[in-house]
Amino acid sequence: MSMGTEVQFKVGDKAVYPAQGVAEVVSIEEKDIAGSRQRFYVLRILDTDRKIMVPVTNAKAVGLRSVISEEEIREIFDILRERTIAFDNQTWNRRYRGFMDKIKTGSIYDVAEVMRDLYRLKTDKQLSFGERRMLDTARSLIVKEIAIARSQTEEQVRNEIEAIFLSN
Repeated sequence: MSMGTEVQFKVGDKAVYPAQGVAEVVSIEEKDIAGSRQRFYVLRILDTDRKIMVPVTNAKAVGLRSVISEEEIREIFDILRERTIAFDNQTWNRRYRGFMDKIKTGSIYDVAEVMRDLYRLKTDKQLSFGERRMLDTARSLIVKEIAIARSQTEEQVRNEIEAIFLSN
């Protein structure tokens, strides 16, 4: 893998780990793995305090990325405002699997679509327990990342997002 495709983070940087949320790079360590020396980002997930080690050369492949920009935040709000969702009458577990796959991509846009779709679905029918938890997860991932990107409180971001759904 060429150095150009490596995601480059420094100690103290914030990074987003798919389905886990925003993490802080607490150190970069070298370890011997199967006889070869590898560098690892040691990440602390801000929400849970869990530590995760990601090989530096694998960071892009696992979906480790920088925190979103203000322009990307505007795109997320546009996604949340969209009214068009088509749920042919899929069973809840098929829908759930599709949503779970989107959350695991690590794309904040996919997570925003899951949140929007579950939020809209909630106005038509009661969500299953799994869908309610997934809505909470999607909302939490989005709120936390935007709060960190904008240096706002999570409550401020949550209120801004709730306003989108109330006015729509």
